[in-house]
Amino acid sequence: MTALLSHPERVRLLGLTDPAAIEELRRASFDRTTATVGDTVHYRGLIELSNRCALDCLYCGIRRSNRELVRYGLDRAEAIEAALFCAEAGYGSCVLQAGERRDEAFIAFVADLVAEIRDRSRSDRLPDGLGITLSLGEQSLATYRRWRAAGAHRYLLRIETSNPALFATIHPPEQSFASRLQALDDLRAAGFQVGTGVMIGLPGQTLDDLAADIGFYAERDIDMIGMGPYLHSAGGALPEQAMMARDALLTLALNMIAVTRLSLPDLNIAATTALQALVEDGRERGIRFGANVTMPNATPRRVRPQYQLYDGKPCLDEGSLECRGCLERRVTTAGRRVGWDQWGDSPHARRRRG
Repeated sequence: MTALLSHPERVRLLGLTDPAAIEELRRASFDRTTATVGDTVHYRGLIELSNRCALDCLYCGIRRSNRELVRYGLDRAEAIEAALFCAEAGYGSCVLQAGERRDEAFIAFVADLVAEIRDRSRSDRLPDGLGITLSLGEQSLATYRRWRAAGAHRYLLRIETSNPALFATIHPPEQSFASRLQALDDLRAAGFQVGTGVMIGLPGQTLDDLAADIGFYAERDIDMIGMGPYLHSAGGALPEQAMMARDALLTLALNMIAVTRLSLPDLNIAATTALQALVEDGRERGIRFGANVTMPNATPRRVRPQYQLYDGKPCLDEGSLECRGCLERRVTTAGRRVGWDQWGDSPHARRRRG
């Protein structure tokens, strides 16, 4: 896959701060989105299975070393109930997300869960059941194949940054950039649609880094992007002052969505919840700048406060039905419509599969 914008042009556009120039960028990205992926926004009902994590990423609120966090894991019945709500609500797809674990008990739990969700969510509206995206970190090729065979078909594994030196500053030594790359290769070999993404505004990150991240998406033939602003976490190890000023961070994050869309027009790009943590209408702004996917939270309310990857996560007290209505209003306010009862695979993924 070849990026349509050159690296220097990506750097220039990412650095825009003049409101008129940013509005011109936004309009161009919005129009390109309509032309390449359509005017619909696809839902991925988010189910946060567990905040237990074996890793110690320095930026993350559920990292292994955070001793203040109350740990939880949904049982099978709770996870199935949440997924079936997504099907009944018309979302078409769900995301199973959790802290990273590689033990057999967890691997088997996910495989069984995926198979049951696919089977029990079949209906006249969803004859193949819910589309299932997994976001469960680095695993072995055998595990990826097992989960793919169970019925999951998309996988999001964020690279966080394509700069190996910057990657090393936000991860402990035992987590290597090379193993992350290998995991992305293994996901493709296992037959998944592959998603990745970065944090925008990391300490020490440059516009050149972000432009290179877009080039990385192209080189890896990525199908979908999940990226958002770097937000401080009280449970992480990075200092609070390392976070960018909120207004500048929001501008940069929206520019990154727009420049990614103009560079790689046929991918799915998510308007992440982290945008809404910066500003109340953050997800709408993400959609206006070129995003075409959003993730209503279907996690049981009783555990949502324990799955805080960053400070200020929104919608912790909002019921699943409230979230459904709220997000629909946000989508229509942004000039789009909801793609009800659709898996919503990206045109790029469909073309790659032939």
